[in-house]
Amino acid sequence: MYKLSENIYNSQVNRDEPKLKLWRSAGLLLTYKCNCSCEFCYYNCGPKKGGLMPVDTAISAWQSLKEISGDTAKIHITGGEPFLYWEHLQQILEQAKRHKLGEVDVIETNGFWAISEKIVRQRIKTLDKLGMHRLKISTDPFHQEYVDIEPVWLLADIASDILGSDRVLVRWRKYLENPVKMKGLSNDELKQQYIRAINEYPCRFTGRAAGRLADLVASIPAEALSSMNCKLDFLGAKGVHIDPFGNVFSGTCSGIIIGNVNNRPLEEIWKQFHPAQSEFINILFEQGPSGLLEVAPLLAPRFRGDKFTPAKAGARKQGGYKKVKGYANKCHLCASVRKFIFDKGLEKSIIGPSECYLNE
Repeated sequence: MYKLSENIYNSQVNRDEPKLKLWRSAGLLLTYKCNCSCEFCYYNCGPKKGGLMPVDTAISAWQSLKEISGDTAKIHITGGEPFLYWEHLQQILEQAKRHKLGEVDVIETNGFWAISEKIVRQRIKTLDKLGMHRLKISTDPFHQEYVDIEPVWLLADIASDILGSDRVLVRWRKYLENPVKMKGLSNDELKQQYIRAINEYPCRFTGRAAGRLADLVASIPAEALSSMNCKLDFLGAKGVHIDPFGNVFSGTCSGIIIGNVNNRPLEEIWKQFHPAQSEFINILFEQGPSGLLEVAPLLAPRFRGDKFTPAKAGARKQGGYKKVKGYANKCHLCASVRKFIFDKGLEKSIIGPSECYLNE
């Protein structure tokens, strides 16, 4: 288990200043492919997306997390939809057991595959035997646009019977018990359901959620977000997500790459994380998304090679990023500016991969 002082940023700041926390959890995004294209997906997953995390990458990241935080390390497997690659999922768990890495804390699914009692019992018993601690079932108005509720009910009932109810997590249980009819609704009816869901449960407005969904509740002018930096978001993140290509995202900040486990082990990425090593991340760290408006100017971006630089005051040029009247929150503003920079082909080592930014 590492000490906080082993991180380069922590070693340089005063004792009373906030420190970068040890990463104690890692979400392994097995794939960006999903049978759903939920409007609130902050990784922009869908049926036409791809990627499949190699077994070796998953095991290496798992080992690295234990190196960082010892026995407190927790791995969860997510996506996309992990059960699209059932055999591959088993292989990862088998290798983890062989390497004595301990149990996987959570495996997430939308339950689309639970089409018969036989299949459900076989798979849940297999996962239990391979060391899965908890099963997490996603059920909400967004998923139920694509997944019938009957398989979800079957999965929740059988999993609770085999694992015990305390090892079955349902997000959100109120929708499992009282599902909202989503299929066949008109666009206006869908909008009303979306707004209702957002009001009842806060949403992360990044990825696909930074599009149609965020626009429905966008009412905050960019100026009102100018004092909101991301310092504590980076430092206080209790973990990371790692995508199928090895890209590491801090917390749930999808599409902002802070390292790649195929290039450096996760423990080295943690040790070397310092916001000042990247102009882009340092702007978010110190100023927040509003700072990006100075770097990707509203009307006159001046680009050089694969970098961006501030434009001269008063300059005018078509094609620059233009503020909208309102944003849902600072993450919406961030995602909006990042999408603009991504479309310009800039900051490719940080703003990516394309799966997080391109709609199907």
